[in-house]
Amino acid sequence: MVIIDLMAATMGVVMGFLAFLVIGGLTGVFTLLFYPGQRRAKPKAKKFLITALIGFLAALVSSYIGQFSGLFQSGQMLEWLSAIVASCLAGAVYAGIGK
Repeated sequence: MVIIDLMAATMGVVMGFLAFLVIGGLTGVFTLLFYPGQRRAKPKAKKFLITALIGFLAALVSSYIGQFSGLFQSGQMLEWLSAIVASCLAGAVYAGIGK
């Protein structure tokens, strides 16, 4: 039983990490693509990777801060919402500073 519980806990952590990687990466890249304003040139791959990393880190930090402060528990809908909002805001700030 202990092995099964340990595997379930490990899979939950790994799946949460992958979910935040996908959510943060996609919202960061989408923020860069759809940010309003004039674009002088096409964004390079380095900029896409940076926005994806910033979005991922913002989603991860917002999740851990919310859980630490007791606003929500892991896997709740409010956690996902905070991750999406935080990664969108971080991507918009980066895209605004970069322009």
